[in-house]
Amino acid sequence: MKSRFRIGNGYDVHLLSPGLRLVLGGVDIPHTKGLVAHSDGDVAIHALCDALLGALSLGDIGHHFPDTSAEFKGIDSKILLERSYALILDKGYRLVNADITILLQKPKVAPYILKMRETLAQTLSKVNPDFPCAIDDISVKATTTEGAGFVGREEGVAVYATVLVEKICE
Repeated sequence: MKSRFRIGNGYDVHLLSPGLRLVLGGVDIPHTKGLVAHSDGDVAIHALCDALLGALSLGDIGHHFPDTSAEFKGIDSKILLERSYALILDKGYRLVNADITILLQKPKVAPYILKMRETLAQTLSKVNPDFPCAIDDISVKATTTEGAGFVGREEGVAVYATVLVEKICE
């Protein structure tokens, strides 16, 4: 018998480049650099999708939404999150909580964290209103790397996400 609970971990990285859009957790953040990507590049949502998919051994975001497909060119990553979460619900599970850590040297994203949590909770709740996701179910934290590595040199953004999902039907 499978466990009632499953844990998933996700990780994603995107490079930064001048003049592009910086979107994290579904929130646009003003900055001189943005994310290089096939989609909108929301590295926080991509890591969250990977964590959700990984919890149920469903592969990764690249398997479900390949960056070689024109269908996903410039797509809003919230749509990818909705589709990923629908796969979790289809397997009879729901999100218990998510913990997301953003590694970014600049800009400081603390002023945007509450909006990210709200946006992610609303996006997940939209998929199945019978099991709404509360803002308290989503943790978003941000840190720098104190100038070390590609994050510290402001060349990119990395995000870790961990989720706990729970069986909702037998």
